[in-house]
Amino acid sequence: MIMRRMGAVFLAGGLSVLAGLGAHAASGSSALPPPDPTAKNLTPYMIQLRAFDACLVTQSRLMSTTREAVHTPCSCYAKGTVGSMTKDELQAFRDTGYFNDSARAKGLGFIDQCKLKRPV
Repeated sequence: MIMRRMGAVFLAGGLSVLAGLGAHAASGSSALPPPDPTAKNLTPYMIQLRAFDACLVTQSRLMSTTREAVHTPCSCYAKGTVGSMTKDELQAFRDTGYFNDSARAKGLGFIDQCKLKRPV
């Protein structure tokens, strides 16, 4: 009987801790991923390669096809997007590891232009 009560206490305590952690995570000010420290010293070409690789993975999955099938459109997307980025947008990528809002808008334009599927 004592063991059953202790188990109930531990279960209730564990659930309250989990609920508190969930509330804390939900109250965070940003839904963005943490900064990527490996992006700090990337050249525009290296950023382009990252965009190209991410495009291959994402678009092959979205289009249910092979990476080879989306090679040319992803090359178009990566070259166009990174080539059109300003120095500030490139620096923002280096600081965070992902495109800021203005670079993301340019990327969406190149997704359309290069005949790729927009991620939902």
